[in-house]
Amino acid sequence: MFGILGVSGLSFLLVVFFTPLLIKGLRVLKLTQPIRSELPSDHQAKRGTPLMAGLILLIGLITSIQSQPAPLMIFLSITFLLFSSIGFMDDFKKAAWQDPSGISGRTKLVLQFAFTGLLLFTLFRSFSLTSDIALFNGFQLHLPVYVYIVIMLLFVVGSANAINFTDGLDGLLINVAIPTYFFFFLISDKPEVQTFSLVMIGCLLGLFLYNIYPARAFMGDTGSLAIGGSLSILAVIEKVEILIPLLFSVYLAEQLSVILQVWYYKRTKLRLFRMTPIHFHFRLKYGWSENKIVIVFGFVSWISTFICWGLYKYVLH
Repeated sequence: MFGILGVSGLSFLLVVFFTPLLIKGLRVLKLTQPIRSELPSDHQAKRGTPLMAGLILLIGLITSIQSQPAPLMIFLSITFLLFSSIGFMDDFKKAAWQDPSGISGRTKLVLQFAFTGLLLFTLFRSFSLTSDIALFNGFQLHLPVYVYIVIMLLFVVGSANAINFTDGLDGLLINVAIPTYFFFFLISDKPEVQTFSLVMIGCLLGLFLYNIYPARAFMGDTGSLAIGGSLSILAVIEKVEILIPLLFSVYLAEQLSVILQVWYYKRTKLRLFRMTPIHFHFRLKYGWSENKIVIVFGFVSWISTFICWGLYKYVLH
């Protein structure tokens, strides 16, 4: 345990030390965040903030592999890198061309489905993944492999994008993701999963110092998609698919608000929320500050984490 804590602490210190250098480099290269015109006026003031600070999270992969150079750790690191690469392409186009739309949504989805399919194939072939879904007290739902793969493809890609939606306010995704990584640290009996989860917490805490309001840099999709992909794959590895609606409740609420907004507007030409994802609704309708939203959403994530931990311990097993 002390070894894992030491690696996590080292990751935290490295991120704290190197992030200012990364921010300076991003400024020099003029890789900064363009802001969509429809966002609130206080958001427009964030134009020019360095983007792609999520690159600093790659430090966590280096320290993780050095401490646990096992196949599963390498697999988790590749997962993080694959999703991060999609986010990097999106961020680079946004920053270099000052185009808020980035690469096309179709391109991102094609890459996400392709990478997720490759990762699931690897889990089945090399890590003995089964197509069973744990329900309660040892009971399992047995699915045909192809049905399970289709469901997990939709789940991983959907969840990764839901988590990406959550990265909309300074420090929000970091504050919500730390409890989720902590859940996997609590429940896993795999040293690689424990190390990876705790190292990512250390990295996120280090980045949080520069991402908290007012943010000195944004992690961008480079970080948020990597977080989304890795958390989703961890859920598959640990066979907690049944807990996802609760464990990922904040992320799913963010995504669902966007879906409902579009559906409702198409039917009525009215808006169900002031703005989506839903964190903007609390900002505009109730006047909540960014810090208040970050604290409340983070608190909800911690509550979800500990409820899921109890369900995992006393219901699933």
